[in-house]
Amino acid sequence: MNSAHPSLLGLKRSFGFGDRLGLATPGHMDAVKGTPFAPVFAQQSMRELARTRRRPEDVMNAAVNAVKEEEWDGDWGADADHLQTEDDVRRMAGAGFTFFTIDPSEWVNNPADSMGEESLVNAFCHMVDRGVLNEEEVFDHYLGRKITVDEGVSFTFRDRVELLRAAVKYGGALHHARRMYGWIEEACGDRLFEVEISVDETETPTSPLEHLFIGLELKRLGVKVVSLAPRFIGDFEKGIDYRGDLATFEDHYAKHAAIARACGPYKLSIHSGSDKFSLYPVIGRMSGDLLHVKTAGTSYLEGLRVVCRTDRALFREIVAFCRTRYETDRATYHVSAVTGDVPDLIPDEELEAWYLENDSGRQILHVTFGSVLSGGLSTDGVPFQEKILANLTDHAGLYREVLREHLGKHLRLLYGARTKSSEFPAYSADFVLAPYYSGNRTIPFGCS
Repeated sequence: MNSAHPSLLGLKRSFGFGDRLGLATPGHMDAVKGTPFAPVFAQQSMRELARTRRRPEDVMNAAVNAVKEEEWDGDWGADADHLQTEDDVRRMAGAGFTFFTIDPSEWVNNPADSMGEESLVNAFCHMVDRGVLNEEEVFDHYLGRKITVDEGVSFTFRDRVELLRAAVKYGGALHHARRMYGWIEEACGDRLFEVEISVDETETPTSPLEHLFIGLELKRLGVKVVSLAPRFIGDFEKGIDYRGDLATFEDHYAKHAAIARACGPYKLSIHSGSDKFSLYPVIGRMSGDLLHVKTAGTSYLEGLRVVCRTDRALFREIVAFCRTRYETDRATYHVSAVTGDVPDLIPDEELEAWYLENDSGRQILHVTFGSVLSGGLSTDGVPFQEKILANLTDHAGLYREVLREHLGKHLRLLYGARTKSSEFPAYSADFVLAPYYSGNRTIPFGCS
């Protein structure tokens, strides 16, 4: 049966395939076939739409057309990624998207991590005054409580500073997420939908204790999520492997996974998930089926790999343009490459290695995609976007092949050591929402 329209994927293990060019879905299909992952073929963020000058309908139509042409007979999803406003929601809902990623990162108070107690109290009371937080609910539900999320895994907000830090850091984001959830409900009407919350684009990691606060507050606020993307410890830079201590990551990830099972269950979502090869075995083993991985720019880079192999002159023009744009375009990305890491003069036979296998070369190409696709011109005055699309259309088989290999490597590492969710005990954290204190309490600060 041909699944011509996106559907809900629920708690199935899933993988998001970003397609900035509208030509990658056949290769994505080849990569995901035979794996336990449900694919998300239509996936684009509002930032990507602006930088590629595409419409939500363009993204959806590219996926639907490929599904029909390839006679794909399985379920597939459509992710309206990194939504921040009501207009974002309505645009994507109108195009038929079924999966909505709420991105409240603008409302995360990053300085809370380093605030002293007095500053935290003032910030907290200001949020109470604005109706963002309820002082009594926050303290009654969390302060001093031992919260067990798995056998041998418990957390406690030991003192008010620890609790204030979590509430101040994420309270505004949760308040905005609740508003956006309401907008999604209105925009979808009778249509079913699913929601992810993303707090990964923040300056500091989400500690397991903060994740627990987020998960329980979402439950209390009535925001039903199928997945949540924390900001994990270590560096998830664009387009390259993980940078950080693997043992520390594994320890933190085990706690995050236990919290996701207890507070939902919901899937842990790995953003900037492209090319994190060293982490995939850990993530796949510890997540069970409660896993969503999101990739985007790596499929664009594989498109440039095809250009490099088939039209070196065009690839050199794109590289030269990217080098002039990198310092400006990197401002909105978490990357560490500098153009000086890659030589100006590179022989033809070394171009692919320097720009598609080398970390700095990949990041230079990765973060400049918007400039390349929205305004970059070849020396003959033809837009780069037009030439790239023509090249990939002419070499559709090669593009499909490199996508199958590159993204297939992602998936093989993720499911090679898989563990089923059924092997984990089922816990419920509902008890945490019952009042801890009996009778009347003295409100700690009297903010209200």
